[in-house]
Amino acid sequence: MGVPAEEEVLFERRGHLGIVTLNRPKAVNALNDGMVKAMLRKLTAWADDDAVATVLVRGAGDRGLCAGGDIVAIYRDMLHGGDETAGFWADEYRLNLLISQYPKPYVAFMDGLVLGGGVGVSAHGSVRVVTERTRTGMPETTIGFVPDVGGTLLLSRSPGEAGTHAALTGAHLSGADALFLGLADHFVPSESLPALAEALESSTAEAAVERFAQAAPDSALAAQREWIDAAYAHDDAEEIVRSLRSAGTEAVAAADTIDAKSPTSVKVTLESLRRVRGLSLEEALDQEYRVGLRCLAGPDFREGVRAQVVDKDRNPQWKPATLAEVQASDVEGYFAPLGERELGLSTLAAEAS
Repeated sequence: MGVPAEEEVLFERRGHLGIVTLNRPKAVNALNDGMVKAMLRKLTAWADDDAVATVLVRGAGDRGLCAGGDIVAIYRDMLHGGDETAGFWADEYRLNLLISQYPKPYVAFMDGLVLGGGVGVSAHGSVRVVTERTRTGMPETTIGFVPDVGGTLLLSRSPGEAGTHAALTGAHLSGADALFLGLADHFVPSESLPALAEALESSTAEAAVERFAQAAPDSALAAQREWIDAAYAHDDAEEIVRSLRSAGTEAVAAADTIDAKSPTSVKVTLESLRRVRGLSLEEALDQEYRVGLRCLAGPDFREGVRAQVVDKDRNPQWKPATLAEVQASDVEGYFAPLGERELGLSTLAAEAS
C-alpha cells in the first residue's frame, strides 16, 4: 500500500512560520493530486491565520524539492483516457495561481532537483532560494509534453531568448542560471538552509534571507547569451535549429538536443512561448491546460514517458518523426478552445474584478 495522501505532504507550525514539506523522498517528492489538494487547503487556511506570518516550502530527503508531477501515474491514467490527469492539472494550476497571489511571504527552498511541477510550487513564490545543488528546468519536450504550471509565462519573461533555449532543450540549469532566468531571487549555500529555516520562525523573511544569502556563482547560460539570443530569435523551430548549427561550438549541441526531442512538442512549446507574452498568469494557465489536454490525446506524451520512465529504453518513436513533418495546422489545433472543458481561470479573474 502507498503512503496515505495526508503523509505525502506534511504541515507544521514553528513560531510564526508555516512549513510545508513535500514528503515522497523516494520519488524526489513528485506531486500527485492528493498532495496538491492538501496544499491548496492548508495554504488557503494559513492565508487567513494571523498566527502564520511566513510560509516555507521544502522537500523531504536530500535529492531535491520536487522532480515534477508523478508522470508514472499520469502514464497509467493516459492508458485509460486521462481524465484523472486533467483533474490533477486543474487542481495544480489553481495551486500555482494561489502561490503567485499569496498574501504572505512564500519562501521556497529550491535545493537539489526542481523540475516541471516543482518549478510550479516554487518559482511563483515571493522568496525563491537556490543553492549550489540546484538543478532546475522544464524538461517536458523530452517526454513529448510542453512546459506547464505557468512555466511558459515564466520563461517568456527571461532575458532575451534564454527562456526559449531552456524550454526547447529541456536543459537542467544551475541555481545561478535560475537567478539569471528570473526563476529565483537568492543564493544560499545548502548547508545554511536549516539555519535559515530556523531564522524564519521568528524573523521576517526579508531579514532572515539577508543573513544567509551570498553572491551566486556566474551563470553559464548568461555567458552564452549572444548566440542564444541570435539563434532563438526566430519564430520557426526549423530555422532555430539551422541557426544553431551555423553558430557552431555550444550551439551545435543545443541543436542536437532539440532534434532528439518530440518534434510536435518542440513546435508547440515554441508557439506557446510566443503566444503567452503579455498574458496574465490566469490566461497562461488556461492556455497550458488546453495544450496539456491535447497532449494527453496525442501519441508523443505517452511514448515519451514510456521511453524515459517506464521501459527506460531512451528510444522514443515520435509521430511525426521530424520537425518538417509537423504542420502549422497541427500546432494550431493544440490551442483551440476546449468548450465546456476550459479551465476558466481568466474568466473567474474577470468576474472577480
